[in-house]
Amino acid sequence: MAHSSVPAARIALVGDRSPHVVSHTRVPLLLDALADRERLVLDAYWIPSEDAAAPGAVRGFDAVWVLPGSPYRSEAGVLAAIRTAREDGIPFLGTCGGFQHALLEYARHVCGLTRVAHAENDPGADDLLIEPLACSLVGHEAAVAVEPGTLAQSVIGAERTVERYFCAYGPSRHLDTLHAGGLRFSGHDEDGQVRIAELPGHPFFLATLFQPELYGDGSRPHPVVRALARAAVAHASGAVGQAV
Repeated sequence: MAHSSVPAARIALVGDRSPHVVSHTRVPLLLDALADRERLVLDAYWIPSEDAAAPGAVRGFDAVWVLPGSPYRSEAGVLAAIRTAREDGIPFLGTCGGFQHALLEYARHVCGLTRVAHAENDPGADDLLIEPLACSLVGHEAAVAVEPGTLAQSVIGAERTVERYFCAYGPSRHLDTLHAGGLRFSGHDEDGQVRIAELPGHPFFLATLFQPELYGDGSRPHPVVRALARAAVAHASGAVGQAV
């Protein structure tokens, strides 16, 4: 298959790959569509959560995507991959479980909330940052209001979108502390609950509780997925910060 001279970008797909996780089965379709429709060629490598715990596991990649499929076999590995992407300026996307763990990583390593936990991994913890949602979003579609002037708004191209979820956990507390520490919450549901987070000043750092990989039938990648691909290609070509 012939493609343009746009360089291939190496993307780390972090998660415990399974044929039973729909978002995982969508990834090959999305990669093909990005190459065919957008001329954005991504050289993808799956990195199991346990392998992601190794020092430098995602260094050298042009993007890191932490995919759904929690509970991950290694929480430490997922957090290490997110931290490397955040600190090294590697374009990052976290979806569903990736969103939850992006907030967890930021709380622990930036905001000093070292004891916060995820209820799916540690249900008996005293300080839960991520808890079961009052109403499970497994299999649901819901509206998201997107804050104007944000990365999310520039990527999605609208201030309202309807997205698909397959999720039963979300952030519950310490959000003011995370915001004060520099994380921006750029999308909320109709009840004001956080659904998108981003990191100003980073070349591309976006996390969504919804799953953009479930958009449509996989033949037309969601704008969030396209934006990650553009950011990865920009990183590969040295044009960091010019992806969106």
